[in-house]
Amino acid sequence: MAATTHTVTNQVPLLVGYDVFSADRVLTEAVQRHTAPDLADEVLAELRALGLAAGSAQALEWGTLANENPPRLRTHDRYGNRIDEVEFHPAWHRLLGHAVSSGLTDAWGRPAGHVRRAAGFLVWSQVESGHGCPVSMTHAAVPALRSEPELAAEWEPRLTSRVYEPSLVPAGGKPGALFGMGMTEKQGGSDVRANTTRATPLDEAGAYLLTGHKWFCSAPMSDGFLVLAQAPGGLTCFLVERVLPDGSRNVFRIQRLKDKLGNRSNASSEVEFDGTWARRVGEEGRGVRTIIEMVAATRLDCVLGSAAVMRQAVAQAVHHAAHRQAFGAELIDQPLMRNVLADLALESEAATTLALRLAAAYDAVESGGSPQERAFLRVAVPVAKYWVTKRCTPLAAEALECLGGNGYVEESGMPRLLRESPLNSIWEGSGNVQALDVLRAVAREPAALNAFLQEIGLARGADHRLDGAIKDLLAELADLEGIEGGARRLVERMALVLQGSLLVRWAPAPVADAFCASRLGRDWGVAFGTLPRSLDLAPLVDRARPVG
Repeated sequence: MAATTHTVTNQVPLLVGYDVFSADRVLTEAVQRHTAPDLADEVLAELRALGLAAGSAQALEWGTLANENPPRLRTHDRYGNRIDEVEFHPAWHRLLGHAVSSGLTDAWGRPAGHVRRAAGFLVWSQVESGHGCPVSMTHAAVPALRSEPELAAEWEPRLTSRVYEPSLVPAGGKPGALFGMGMTEKQGGSDVRANTTRATPLDEAGAYLLTGHKWFCSAPMSDGFLVLAQAPGGLTCFLVERVLPDGSRNVFRIQRLKDKLGNRSNASSEVEFDGTWARRVGEEGRGVRTIIEMVAATRLDCVLGSAAVMRQAVAQAVHHAAHRQAFGAELIDQPLMRNVLADLALESEAATTLALRLAAAYDAVESGGSPQERAFLRVAVPVAKYWVTKRCTPLAAEALECLGGNGYVEESGMPRLLRESPLNSIWEGSGNVQALDVLRAVAREPAALNAFLQEIGLARGADHRLDGAIKDLLAELADLEGIEGGARRLVERMALVLQGSLLVRWAPAPVADAFCASRLGRDWGVAFGTLPRSLDLAPLVDRARPVG
C-alpha cells in the first residue's frame, strides 16, 4: 500500500559488498609499515581476500543469524545421561570455520604472523564479535603450553591448524582443535589467588583430579581448557581435556550459560569439576606466571576487538552521513557533523595504529627474542588494553547517534555494536586491574618503563604539544608516592602520549595535528565533536570513509 501513496527518497544504501580491509586506509598502511617488503604482497593478498569475505552479504547474514539464534545447553541426552553439550546455529560454525581457515589462530612462528593475524582478527571481528572468543583463546593458549614442552608438541599443531572440526571426540583424532579458559571463581573474580578449586595429584606423573568450579568459563564447547586450581604446591595451571583419549567424556558439568549484555552468539558458561582429569602445565605454585603469557595475548585481542568495534561503528556513521541529506545538504558536509565524524575517526585511527604496533612487537619477540620489544610490551599492553577498551563504548554510542533513530533500531546493526562495546574493558582484567598492573611494571621493572619511554621519545621534537605532554608525564612518573588512587589518570596520560607519538611519526599531518591539538593540547571537550575549529577536518573524515 505504501508504494501507491508516496515515494520514499533520501535513503542510505546498505554498507555491503566491499573489501573491509582495503577500505580501511589506517589498517592497510599499518600492515605495510610493519611487514617486510618481501612478504607484503602475500600478506596484503591474504587480507584482501578476508576483507572481501567480511564485507559480503553472506557474512553479514551469518552474524545476524548467529545472534538471533543463540546457543542452547543440552545437559542430558534422552536417556538421562549427562552430556553437557552446547548446540550452535549453523551460522556460528560458518563464522568460526572461516576464522580458523583464514589463519586467525595461527600466528606463532609465521613470518609477520602476529601483524597479519592481528589485522585479520580486526577485519573479521567486524562481521560478528562473539565467535572471536574461542579464536582468541585458541591463539593465546600456545605460549602458555610452551612452558610444558611435551604438551606443546602435542597440542600446538592442533591449535594452529586451519581445519575447523567441531565434533566432541578425542583431540588426538581431530585435524584441528579449539581452546577455552577458566580462571575466575565466584568468591574471587580477578583475584585468582582466592581460587578454591582443588587439584589432587595422581600416581601418573603430571596428572591430577580437579574439584571445584569456574564462574566464567569461555567457549565450553572447546577441546581443551587452561584452568587454575590449588595444588599442594600452590596455585597451578592445568590442561583439562573435554574428551579423554579413550573417548569418554571428562567430568565437565556445564551448569548454565550466561545471559550477557553483549553478543548472543557465544556461549559463556559456569562449570563444575568433580574428579575432573587434568594435566599440569608448568610448575606447581606458578600458575599465574604460567598463564600470564596467555593473558597478555588475550589482552592484545581485547585491544583488537575494541578497535574492530570502533572501526565498524565509524564506517557505518561516515557511510550514513555521506548518503543522507538534512536541511538541504549532505550530513557529511555540515560543519558540526563533520566535527563529530572527524573526532570519531581520530579515535579509531589511534586505536588501530596502537594495536598494530603491539602486534609488530610480538613479531619482533617471536622472531628474535628482542628484549627491548618484550620490555615495551610489558607496559604497553596493559596501557593499551585500559585505554582503547575504555574509549570503545562512548565512541559506539556517538556513532549510533549519527544515524539518529535509525541507529537505535536493531536492523541497523548499531545496537549490537553498542552492546558489545563494554566487553573488552571487563574481560581479562577490568580497568582497575590494568591500571594497577601498569603501576607494578613501572615500579618494579625499570627496563619496561625505559622501553616505553624510548618508544614515545622517538617523536620528540616533532610537535610542541606532544613534547609538553611527555614532559608532564615524566614529572608524574618521577613521583609515584601514593599514586594508586590516581593510577587511572596516569595510565590515561601514558596511553595518549603513546598514541600521539605513533601518529606524529606515521599518520598524515592533519591526523597528527588534530590528535595533538585535542588529546594533548588541553583543548578537548568531554563529548565527541569538540575538535578545535582551527583544524582541517575534511581529510580525517575522507580517510575514514569505507567506500567512495
